[in-house]
Amino acid sequence: MAPNPIFGEIHMMPAGTPILVLKEGTRRERGKGAQFNNIAAAKAVADAVRSTLGPRGMDKMLVDSLGDVVITNDGVTILKEIDIEHPAAKMLVEVAKTQDEEAGDGTTTAVVLAGELLKRAEDLIEQNIHPTVIAAGYRQAADKAREVLEKVAMKISVKDLDTLKKVAMTAMSSKSASGHKELLADVSVKAVTTVAEQRADGTHFVDDDNIQIVKKQGGSIADTELVDGIIVDKERVHPGMPSEVKEGKIALVDAALEVKKTEIDAKIEITDPTQLQAFLNEEEGMLKRMVETVRKSGANVLFCQKGIDDLAQHYLAKQDIYAVRRVKKSDMEKLAKATGGKIVTKLDELTKDDLGYAKLVYEKKIGDDEMTFVTGCKNPKAISILIRGGTEHVVDEVERSLEDATSVVAVAIEDGKVITGGGSSATEIALSLRDFAATVGGREQIAIEAFADAMEVIPRTLSENAGLDPIDILIELRKEHKKGNKHAGVNVFTGKVTDMKKENVLEPIRVGTQAVSSATDAAVMVLRIDDVIAARSGGGAGGAGGPKGGEGGEGGGDGEDF
Repeated sequence: MAPNPIFGEIHMMPAGTPILVLKEGTRRERGKGAQFNNIAAAKAVADAVRSTLGPRGMDKMLVDSLGDVVITNDGVTILKEIDIEHPAAKMLVEVAKTQDEEAGDGTTTAVVLAGELLKRAEDLIEQNIHPTVIAAGYRQAADKAREVLEKVAMKISVKDLDTLKKVAMTAMSSKSASGHKELLADVSVKAVTTVAEQRADGTHFVDDDNIQIVKKQGGSIADTELVDGIIVDKERVHPGMPSEVKEGKIALVDAALEVKKTEIDAKIEITDPTQLQAFLNEEEGMLKRMVETVRKSGANVLFCQKGIDDLAQHYLAKQDIYAVRRVKKSDMEKLAKATGGKIVTKLDELTKDDLGYAKLVYEKKIGDDEMTFVTGCKNPKAISILIRGGTEHVVDEVERSLEDATSVVAVAIEDGKVITGGGSSATEIALSLRDFAATVGGREQIAIEAFADAMEVIPRTLSENAGLDPIDILIELRKEHKKGNKHAGVNVFTGKVTDMKKENVLEPIRVGTQAVSSATDAAVMVLRIDDVIAARSGGGAGGAGGPKGGEGGEGGGDGEDF
């Protein structure tokens, strides 16, 4: 029996008694209607970021409910900030997040590709090709695409500083900080190559956490600098302390230089004025002994994760010890890594073996704030970048650009392979897939051809965003790739198809392979859904109901809510 919109889903028992299966008012989408709605929502997300792709892409201004503004063209930042209701659309946000975590760049590419794969699949579903056939074809095409990328990739090593710089500049070319991309690329390459660690098998590993990024509004982007050491966003605790310490022997203490209060409420009764003096003297003596422990260890710089009492500050200043309090745990760990010191949790056990070393520790005023710089470290496996910029929004966007640049340089060093950008790799994949489709029997070949067409969305979007004619560019690209020019791509500045290798447009192979994998996985997952049912309300199951959980039907899949 057809579903009754008033009484939910009705099934007839043999005796003819109707049985209510789904609750009254439950929203449900089935068959092609559900598929097309999901595809429409996913395409809407892809279209939201599409105009940001490439060096000629535009920025988005995101305003949250509190009125805070973010101006960016970073795909993952845009999608994280947008309040998305539709469950299928959320899958595309996951694509961007995965791409960002794995490769650090190419988030917009991955989302636009996923949207295009679904758009092509929609045409095939209308021709009555089963979604599982399309999914199987897409999976085969994705495997072939990764093979093609491996073939066109060029080898690179940690010593190829010039190539690594080109990779960093490509990642930043679409950002608003691109006017200073030379400087920022130099900074990011130097930072990553400094912290890169070699494994036993000769490959390299880069831990992004070892690169500390500190933002300070003021100055211009050109004042951004790499500090061979650690910047701690804190000032010395007492003006009587030296503002500069050469040959710093650094104590890292995760304990308070304060008199401990009792764990439980306790009352101290003093009946005699002399007892009060004795109590104060004992308190002073305890603080003095703490400072003496620091001095005995030979330390002349103290970084304390917890508080330092006013009296302890006075004694430290008298001993010419540079002290900083309430240092963040992450900064303490970076200091330990850079200076070779050990973080001590019990002050009494501090010895000279626990101390780290830095050639110079000094205080410097940046903008309105005093900051502590620890430079000339023994083993600078941790390094800092100080970002400057005219306004808060500029500094934030430079930070995002630098994070992308450091990530792609790190990934290029780890994988040891780079590919050309500008839509060249995508066109090469499309060309190979069309030849490959002919060798595959059955209906899957239609899906593989659809995948090939979808890959061309990258050069097409680059052309559109640069105000060029996408048809002319695609024809020219196909002609060049047929001739064997596998690095031919769109030059958005001249409007011509040129060799991307000569134009120095390079990106790590992982950006391409991850974009193909994530986009394919998301597209296949959306295609396999043929039924969207609003989840039970009240159980906190966001499921089909979007983030509101309790209001199960709110985003149930009819596209209108998106």
